This record gives sequence, C-alpha cells and structure tokens, in this order.
Amino acid sequence: MILTQHLFKPLDIKLIELLQSLSYEDWNKPTIAPLWTVKDIAAHLLDTNLRALSSSNNYRLKPNVEINSYLDLVDYLNKLNADWVMAFKRVSPQVLTELLEITGKKYSDHMMNADMTVQAPVSVAWAGEDQSVNWFHIAREFTEKWHHQQQIRDAVGIPGIMTKEFFYPVMSTFMRGLPFRYKDVRAAEDTVVKITINSEIGGQWFLIRKNSSWQLTTAVVEHPDASILLEPDTAWKLFTKGIKPEAGKATSTISGNEQLVEPVLMLVAVMA
Repeated sequence: MILTQHLFKPLDIKLIELLQSLSYEDWNKPTIAPLWTVKDIAAHLLDTNLRALSSSNNYRLKPNVEINSYLDLVDYLNKLNADWVMAFKRVSPQVLTELLEITGKKYSDHMMNADMTVQAPVSVAWAGEDQSVNWFHIAREFTEKWHHQQQIRDAVGIPGIMTKEFFYPVMSTFMRGLPFRYKDVRAAEDTVVKITINSEIGGQWFLIRKNSSWQLTTAVVEHPDASILLEPDTAWKLFTKGIKPEAGKATSTISGNEQLVEPVLMLVAVMA
C-alpha cells in the first residue's frame, strides 16, 4: 500500500503559491504536454478537482461513445480533456487560480477521508487492472496532481516539488505498472531486472520472474540480470510521455541484458 492521502493538501498549497507567483507571460508558456500551455494544465487540474468532487456525490458522466478497448477509453478521455481546456480559454488566470484554491481544499479533504480498502470507483487501467483497491486509485490521482504541477514548474523554471516527500510516492506508484508492461516478456525463472531512480529522492525496485510472471519488490536482490539507472528528471518525463523512449534511453545507464530493460523505457503511467 502506497500512502498518499496526507500529501494532497501540502501539494495543493504549493500549486496555489506557484500560480499566484506567475506573470502573464508565464501563463502562456508552452509545456512538455503537447498542445498545452501552463494555463491549459491549470484548467485541467481544475477539471480533475471537479470530477472527483462530483463523483463523491454519486454523479458519474456516462460516455457518449462506445468504449470497447483501452484505446477507446484514452480517446474518450482525451476528447473530454480537450473540450474542457478549450472552454477555459475564456477564463482569466486569476479566476482560474481562485477556483483551484476553493476546489482544491475540498478535493484534498475528500481524498483524506476516503476509505483506502474498498474497491476504487475507477480502475488503474495503465497498470492492467479492471478493478483496483482504492489506495491505488488515490495514489494514481496523486501522481496526476504531482506530474501536472511539475509540468508547470518545468515550463516556468520554478522548482519546489522534486523532493523525497512528493517524488518517491509518485515513482513507487508508477512502478506498479511494470508487471503489466512485462507480461509478454519471457525469461528464465528467477531472472531479475533492477530499476534505479538516481539521487536521494529516488529509490530502487526489482522485477523478479517467478511462477511464469513478474513480481515487483523493493527488497534488494544481488546480481541482477539487467539494470537501468534513470535520473529523476528523465524518469518522470519518460513515464508521463513527456519525452520519447529513445530520449530516456540516451540519458540512462543500462547494464546486463539490454533487451530486458526495454519495457521500462516503454512504461506509460498516464492515460495517454
């Protein structure tokens, strides 16, 4: 279980402080999210707040298209996101910030009071799950909040959330997608792949082939068959499609069987 409930409020406080410090030029700067400016990402974060609060009132928007596959779901969500961002072109940064401050407090309280052990209202699809325990859904929501704020900070050059407190839970949650990413990778029993995120804010994870499947652990395994070392800035951008796998590979250190670490570079821990 990855505990993130208590992190929403301090992360949200940092978001509001960040947005209140931005100049007009900052709001219009491009980000690594394709087609989205700083303001567009802020608008998307407001949408995230309102959707969660609406679902807490047992209100769920029913898709107006048939969803028969993962790609159908991604296309549907992309359309929803794009429509919302376009509508908020007419809203000023000041009003947007005020709405985020109001709804962010309610959103954080909602997450803090959620039951971590029940079935989640929405599964973590990028991890290959049709049903998820609520703590995983909540952790996934935290990664969304974190990486979108980091996209803004990256665009305007203002650090603040690349810390152990916030960054490590994000990476731990992302790593939960690796067993699914490796599901078609064949290897001998007890094959080990080591994934390391460099620096004091990172950590290390191990994938072990057991009983014809891959298991994720943080327990240290000596002499892995393959390993990859990623810098923190590379890791979060890579796993959220901010950079392409080739760029991630170029700035990483790989040892052992290179083919065994290729799926790490292909991990996408967002619905995109």
